[in-house]
Amino acid sequence: MIMTDFQLPDPFPWTLLVGPLATAEDAVARLDERLARSPIRDGWIERTHFSDAADSLWLAGELVHTEDLVLHDAHMDVRAPTHEVTRAHAILRARRRVAETEPGLALSPIGLETLRGRSRGVRTIGQGRESLLRRGNDEEEDLGVADWDATENQDALAEELASIDTALASSERLLAGAGGSPLKRDSLVYDADWDEDERLAEWSAAVETTADFPPVLAAAIVLDAWESIEPLQHAAWLGQIFTAALLRDRRKTRAHLLCLNSGLRAIPREKRRASNRERRLVSLIEAIAAAAEGGLRDHDRWALARRQLERKLIARRSTSKLPRLIEFVMSRPAVSAGMIANELSVTPRAAQDLVVDLGLREITGRGRYRAWAVL
Repeated sequence: MIMTDFQLPDPFPWTLLVGPLATAEDAVARLDERLARSPIRDGWIERTHFSDAADSLWLAGELVHTEDLVLHDAHMDVRAPTHEVTRAHAILRARRRVAETEPGLALSPIGLETLRGRSRGVRTIGQGRESLLRRGNDEEEDLGVADWDATENQDALAEELASIDTALASSERLLAGAGGSPLKRDSLVYDADWDEDERLAEWSAAVETTADFPPVLAAAIVLDAWESIEPLQHAAWLGQIFTAALLRDRRKTRAHLLCLNSGLRAIPREKRRASNRERRLVSLIEAIAAAAEGGLRDHDRWALARRQLERKLIARRSTSKLPRLIEFVMSRPAVSAGMIANELSVTPRAAQDLVVDLGLREITGRGRYRAWAVL
């Protein structure tokens, strides 16, 4: 039994919320409209994925350097990744996954199960493979492919697919546990009385109650409900991602996924964790406004930096790799020579020469294992 008993304030404090709500609605709309027509939209989205993941760990009391997260994402760690870097990378991948899907999918039952790591991916893979085989067989029948060689190839393919089916079935039994029951969680790590499914159902019901509210106010209520109900024991960071996905679902942010953690970082903890629900809602609305205003500032600064870098392309050959380097640098908080070499298919030495030609700023102060960035 869940004892959270989340309810909306009654009477609802419209007088207290209307001012911050109007400011936040306007800021979010201006950011989304500017990004929709911006030449650096894709780069802005990629960079903010990294910064928001690092800010999520900051809110949890952990410090993750954005440069370490960038290198870990590129599989170029200079040292063994820490637990914090691994968690930040999980947040980064979740944000990318939500941003790349259709609006509304993240908050659907399938989306919730997938993002919390409870989806039955093995069964999905098997179904996709079977449909692919059926389509391939239909195409062969239409083309009249029925010679002996084709039959032999199909037999060989059938044997390979049978071995794959065996491996998939074994994996599914392992995931489901003996006797078809879910695997038991370690009681030292998970609270046995913490019913995540029931708590998540209560939070989903709270989401439904906001259907007629303005998008920004609904997002604040949904995030406050997440922090009050605490559906997941070890993935509290999903609440901010689900809240940003709600804004996409309500068509408030069509061109980006809001960096809510960056906005929450700008709000004092005493306001975010206030005991009064009305004060918490005000602080969450202010956090959404701060996230949008910070995104506008970052966009304008990066757009100006891009125009300055493009001046270096004057009188360059049409085959120059500098334009691709500019696009790559604008999509990452930091880049190394190895990352540039892999992206542009050049040697590390050539990558450093391109960096010198472009005049990028070195951010480590080291003579070795250096990194460059557009700040």
